[in-house]
Amino acid sequence: HPRLSCYPKVMPLTFISHQQGKHPVNIHPVSPPVNLVHFCKTTPFPLSYQVQLSQTLSLFRQQPLCHQNQPPETSPHCLRHIVQALPRATGTTEETSCELRPSMDRIKTAVAGARAAYNLGKTRPLEFRVQQLKAMKKMLTERKDLISEALQKDLHKNDFAVQIYEIAGIVGEITLALNKLPEWMEPEHVSKNMMTMMDTVYIHRQPLGVVLIIGAWNYPLALVLQPLVGAIAAGNAAVVKPSEVSGNTAQLLAQLLPQYLDKDTYPVITGGPEVAVELLKQPFDHILYTGSAVVGRIVMEAAAKHLTPVTLELGGKSPCYVDTNCDLDIACRRIAWGRYTNCGQTCIAPDYILCNKSIQDQVVKKIGATIAEFYGSDPQKSPDYGRIVNQRHFQRIMSLLEGVNVVYGGKNDEEDLYIAPTIVTDVDPDSRIMQEEIFGPVLPIVTVNGVDEAIAFISRRDKPLALYVFSHNKKLIQKMINMTSSGGVTANDCLIHYSIAALPFGGVGKSGFGAYHGKHSFDTFSYRRACVLKSLAMEKVNSIRYAPSTDSKMKWLLWLLAKQGDGKKLQLIGFLILGALVSVIMKFYFKW
Repeated sequence: HPRLSCYPKVMPLTFISHQQGKHPVNIHPVSPPVNLVHFCKTTPFPLSYQVQLSQTLSLFRQQPLCHQNQPPETSPHCLRHIVQALPRATGTTEETSCELRPSMDRIKTAVAGARAAYNLGKTRPLEFRVQQLKAMKKMLTERKDLISEALQKDLHKNDFAVQIYEIAGIVGEITLALNKLPEWMEPEHVSKNMMTMMDTVYIHRQPLGVVLIIGAWNYPLALVLQPLVGAIAAGNAAVVKPSEVSGNTAQLLAQLLPQYLDKDTYPVITGGPEVAVELLKQPFDHILYTGSAVVGRIVMEAAAKHLTPVTLELGGKSPCYVDTNCDLDIACRRIAWGRYTNCGQTCIAPDYILCNKSIQDQVVKKIGATIAEFYGSDPQKSPDYGRIVNQRHFQRIMSLLEGVNVVYGGKNDEEDLYIAPTIVTDVDPDSRIMQEEIFGPVLPIVTVNGVDEAIAFISRRDKPLALYVFSHNKKLIQKMINMTSSGGVTANDCLIHYSIAALPFGGVGKSGFGAYHGKHSFDTFSYRRACVLKSLAMEKVNSIRYAPSTDSKMKWLLWLLAKQGDGKKLQLIGFLILGALVSVIMKFYFKW
């Protein structure tokens, strides 16, 4: 069975892999201790189990079951627990693994079908693209009740959250594409040189081919369909892989998309890590992945085997600097909205606050008052407050609160997957809560002496997906922008840059690379093809580039190639030179 397996009656552990006909491998708890990570990297296990192992080790580091103060990957006492926890930690089961082979065959068939549809030219005409985009818009209108029901089950989202944070952005992208698509598809004419002044020179945006879109679970509709809008608009076929963590929404997409879109051209593949890994073995022309940096590295590694370009929308710890010179009431209101929307499970949510110690207590008080205003005295009863997506993430977030100073909130209910909006102060910058993205309704506050110290703090860490700054001082805001690096910046608000289709949405460094939204989505899924269309006439003019070479030809060519600039001016100069050349030829032939 293709899973890391442990037989409790047998020590040492037995790992079984049938990949490439390998036999079972025994690990003995010898000294020095076996390093499980090194073992799995040097043993030909399927890539999916390396993913599961990484996720499980992360969980065990948070709540170690090991002894002798050893990290879990080197402790023989912990190996059995780690291996047995793999199915629990990743949400996989023996049943899904036993169904692995049919799923793999289904994946190959779906990808081959999408490739065949693209090769037939089905996706390229403007009419087809428009028809598919209108069909998606129709689906969002006709099936909004089913969509709301699925998202309520997955993340406790009410109708307001579904319409505003999921559907509205997709509809906006579709509307923009429908209005602008003829313009986007037009050739982009560019400047010429003197050698090409009589030619047609332009950039043609060509679809990439068959692309793979792997969505995330926190906004499981928007983070699948928004990039799909761009892929369709650019004329691609696309294989869609929604996150299995938001299972109700994933199954609904698998049910609805084939009813509204061309089912051969835009197949939906559902399933867990094994399915994702098998998908990544297939050749694609582009992959867009939204999710964690851990899996992002695996996506990039798999893509490299096919030289497939990738767009990675990852995350990170997005800082929020609050200056002493700002309206704290408004700032705290907007920060609370950005942090606790979707129960903090937003990749661009402010992850922590940087502020002067003199205003820390006011910030806590005002954010607390805003939480009560938004969600009432008991947020668990509020229809506007979400839930943690599953038990594993609930336990991960709760482990981050161990040993920290909770000054607001902290209440939780594991059965309901509820964690109250929480504020933490006196945070050690080196603590776990400041080392990994929180992705939950917890807001740490770190005190700094001013903007320079805040900039230094941010610059020492990985580049975040977003950065926020609140201040009346425009020069301070500009300094923060100039002296830091992040995927996006918003001053005096949170999240809002995501909603502007004209802005590229993407990360930098470890928060990802590449971007989409609006025309940026169209460009991401297009290839900018250089085109030069020449005439077969006027061969005499081209004679200076042919052998035999002479000093005179070289001087003329260097002069002509150096004349870059505005096409109309070059064309005018060209006509003047052409006129002079014609008069010389006529004089030679007619002996004037």
